[in-house]
Formats: sequence, C-alpha cells, structure tokens
Amino acid sequence: ATASLYTSLSSSSSSSSFCVDGGVDLIRIWDPITAMAGAASALFLLDIKGRVLIWRDYRGDVSALDAERFFTKLIEKQADPQAQDPVVHDNGVTYMFIQHSNVYLMIATRQNCNAASLLFFLHRIVDVFKHYFEELEEESLRDNFVVVYELLDEIMDFGYPQYTEAQILSEFIKTDAYRMEVTQRPPMAVTNAVSWRSEGINYKKNEVFLDVVESVNILVNSNGQIIRSDVVGALKMRTYLSGMPECKLGLNDRVLLEAQGRTTKGKAIDLEDIKFHQCVRLARFENDRTISFIPPDGSFDLMTYRLSTQVKPLIWVEASVEKHSKSRIEIMVKARSQFKERSTATNVEIELPVPVDATNPNVRTSMGSASYAPEKDALIWKIRSFPGGKEYMLRAEFRLPSITDEEATPERKAPIRVKFEIPYFTVSGIQVRYLKVIEKSGYQALPWVRYITMAGEYELRLI
Repeated sequence: ATASLYTSLSSSSSSSSFCVDGGVDLIRIWDPITAMAGAASALFLLDIKGRVLIWRDYRGDVSALDAERFFTKLIEKQADPQAQDPVVHDNGVTYMFIQHSNVYLMIATRQNCNAASLLFFLHRIVDVFKHYFEELEEESLRDNFVVVYELLDEIMDFGYPQYTEAQILSEFIKTDAYRMEVTQRPPMAVTNAVSWRSEGINYKKNEVFLDVVESVNILVNSNGQIIRSDVVGALKMRTYLSGMPECKLGLNDRVLLEAQGRTTKGKAIDLEDIKFHQCVRLARFENDRTISFIPPDGSFDLMTYRLSTQVKPLIWVEASVEKHSKSRIEIMVKARSQFKERSTATNVEIELPVPVDATNPNVRTSMGSASYAPEKDALIWKIRSFPGGKEYMLRAEFRLPSITDEEATPERKAPIRVKFEIPYFTVSGIQVRYLKVIEKSGYQALPWVRYITMAGEYELRLI
C-alpha cells in the first residue's frame, strides 16, 4: 500500500509537499525533489533587542549566529524608509520575519521558498501561542519554554509547515501552560506629546468653566497691627471640550499690556510666583506673555500666583472681654465689613475663643446666629449674608464655675478666626480679558468665568 502510494505521488509533475496522514514522512524520505523544494532551515523567536529567546533548527544549515546577522541587517533596513519589506537576504540566507508586541518571529532558509506562505505561517504561529498563553510576549515565552518547543516540533517538520490549528494542537499537546493575565495597557496619551489628554473625547455641549479663586491670608497682633498680609490666587478650570482644542487666555497683566503698547484703562496687576500646569506653553508665555494651552479633560488648576502687597482686612473684628466676677465673664464683639457696598460676603463664620471652663452661654446677636462649641472652646458666630459697609454686634455671657489660683500662669489665648466667601470680587483686581477656544472641527464653545475671594489663614489676636 505504501509503495503504490509513493508511485502515484512521484509520478505527478507537482513538486508541492503533501500532508497525508501516515504518508508524509515517507514521501519526504523517498522523494528527493519534494524534500528539497522550499524548506525552512530554522525558526527563531527574538526579543526586541535581537537576542535569541528560543530557536528550532530543522535542517542543520544555519546557526544562531545567523540571527545576529539578521538583526544587523534589520537595523540597516530601518534607517531606509523605502526598504521596509519583511524579507532580508544576506550571504546566501533569506530571512522572513514579523513583529508581534515585543517579539520578533523569524524564519531563516537557504532555499528558494514561497515567502508569502512562510509569512502567513508566522502569523498562524502567533495565533497558536495566543491560544495557549493568552498573550504572546517575551514574558510568556520565557514562562513556557517546554510548551513552546513542543509546539515548534508539531507545527513544522524538517522545515515544512504542518498543523497550525490551535484547537487540534490542544487535543494532543496538553502540557499546562502559564497563561498571562491581560492587564489594561496605558492609554495612548501616555506616549503622546500631549500626555495629559486622550484623543477621541466628545461632548454634545462644549463648555469651559474658569474660576478665579483668591485666598486672603492675614495675621493681626494684639495691638491691631497687621504683621502678615498676602493673597494666593488660583485659576481653576473645568473643561468639557471635544477633540484637541487650543485655548488662549488673556489677563490684565501689566507686563503684557505694556509690551503691546496698550493703555491700561482699568487696573493692571503684577503677578508674582506664577506656576502653570504642564499643558501651558512656557516658551510662548516667556516671549509674549500669552497663556496658550491644550487643556486636560475635566478639572485642573491652570495657574497659581501670589500677591505680597498690603491687604486691608475685608472683615474686621473687634472684641472686648469683661470679667464681672471670678464666676462670670462677658464678651462683646463688633464685626465690620470693609469692602464696597456692591459686594456681599456669604457664609461668614467668626470663631471666638472662650475660657476652657465656660458654661451656660447667654448670647444675643444683631445678625445671624451663634452657638457654643465646647469641643473647640469657642463661640461660633455665623452670618449667612454680610453686605459691604455693614456692622453687626454680638454680646455673650458665660459662667465660670472653676476655682483658679490667682497666681497661676495665665492660659495662652487663642486667636479669633474668620471664614468667608465673597463672590464676583477679587482683592488683586485680576480680570480675564478673553478666553478663546479653537478646534479644527470649528465648534463654538461656551466659556464661563467666575470670581471668588475667600479667607485663607485669617487670624486676629485681639482677645
């Protein structure tokens, strides 16, 4: 039966290799023409630097040194954009290769082979390895040497491709393979020039919200003198913009306006200690003071700055303490807003320190409400709305049940702390002159600007 099979095949004029169960090896042994027709010499798996991870020699006519020659030629080819074909020929050896992830799959041969068939075969090998290891990478190859060699022995025999169906191979190669856990890869933005923004962002309504927030820091000593005063500002943005928009922001910056030869109709400001988000083009700002940037998606601080000029306390608090006896104390407080009448402070909270053993508070206010907070040893006076140019009063009486030594060291007095917010108002006078959004699709974006001044470290040591 074998002889008759051999006779019928050898009488055919075709030189193609045949895959017949039980008869393939006999054909290749007995038919020298078929055996020499386009066989691969070896199959190499290399890492991204050209080092051989695994290789299988099928015919004995190439060596591992040929893999080094291949990678040298590959580097030379990469320098020439016109020569990016997947076939390299050098010193009588032809190399056919593909790259998958961080692995090169390469076939070397000294015969005249069908390059397209062998390249297709390499892609099928990738599918087989992915079936076994989940992902084909250098790590998965290093973790599965045994399985890889078993597969290379089955999918190619004496340089001729055999079975490349992963489902069929898994029926008789049952060696346990270490399957890689597919982890989420970093987004493309990580490797882009604009690493803070991903591509393909889309919104039905394109909007930009810019909050100019200034925090006032003031420290007043017991004599009523201001010993510390500064303003720390931040431009906080929330962007909901499609695509990769280009934004331009203009402020009433004195340096910019003078450089452009403009007369400052309003108040121009001198900003100090400016710090920008990484999206701002610093070279552009240094050249012409233009704040140009591609914004991140969502919330971020575009810029922070500081003003060290003397600031008048926006809310001034005067307090006097009167001890009627060793068991009773009375506190009188006057709060005055020292800003223009058109502005209104909201959520004003004045924290007044009281003795540690104070009890039975009796409080009267001309505006707002007051509550005793024993955990803070303080009286909290809250005023929801405090217009400019107004003055309010508070009178509180406490009992002091503790008996103290007259010669005892007086306890350290805590400061009066003030919290507030003033919308539509800035201490520095900073103004956003314009906020432009330019995107290649040409959509119209809606910019919204809001100004807020709030108390930072606002302390008055007057009690």
